[in-house]
Amino acid sequence: MCRHIAYVGEPVALGELLLRPSHSLVRQSWEPRRQRYGTVNADGFGVGWYAHGDPVPGRYRRRGPVWGDETFADLARVVRSTALLAAVRDATEAGADGEAAAAPYAAGRLLFSHNGAVKGWPGSLGPLAAALPAENLLSLAARNDSALVWALIRHRTEAGDDVPRAVTETVREVAAAAPGSRLNLLLTDGETITATAWGDTLWYLTTPGRRTAVASEPYDDDPLWCEVPDRTLLVSTASDVLLTPLKEPTA
Repeated sequence: MCRHIAYVGEPVALGELLLRPSHSLVRQSWEPRRQRYGTVNADGFGVGWYAHGDPVPGRYRRRGPVWGDETFADLARVVRSTALLAAVRDATEAGADGEAAAAPYAAGRLLFSHNGAVKGWPGSLGPLAAALPAENLLSLAARNDSALVWALIRHRTEAGDDVPRAVTETVREVAAAAPGSRLNLLLTDGETITATAWGDTLWYLTTPGRRTAVASEPYDDDPLWCEVPDRTLLVSTASDVLLTPLKEPTA
């Protein structure tokens, strides 16, 4: 469905994570090693990053394959950041949303990506969509399952939930409404990474006190990469990683 990665830690050029590694996100767009669904991620890409002193991230997104975008290579070479979230997309279904459907989605200081698919979309999430305020539905970034999942998370954070709780409860309610969905979610606020392993692969690499990367699959062959068990919530900073099992929703 897609590959994505988030990073927090020491300042780094975007290309050091997204282009230079032997199995970088860019290479994963045409040759992923651990992707269980789909084969080529050529339906859009994006990267969001944080500039020093500005909590609201900048983004660069396009509707085509990342390997054909010369501007991205230049940007990744010169832009440095202490945090980023990037994704390459394999669309579940054809659509006209183009760039708007490419992660990362953004709201305030948050960046979001979804690797997976909602089973029975769109009908399966009709009741959850109907419960959202009208302004949340009218402001959907795109007409796909990822955009609605993002709206459900934002609705919870706007109501006062912290990000880990909003993500956990959204995964549980979507999984209950649409059993069999794959809900690997990835978020960052520039300081903390929150992610779920729910139906697809997730890995992390950390150098305590310096940096943490969380990704759909390792971008190199470093033996310190750790796989996250399925049905797990991950919350990490540059200093540590916390894994919490997620319970299946009750019938």
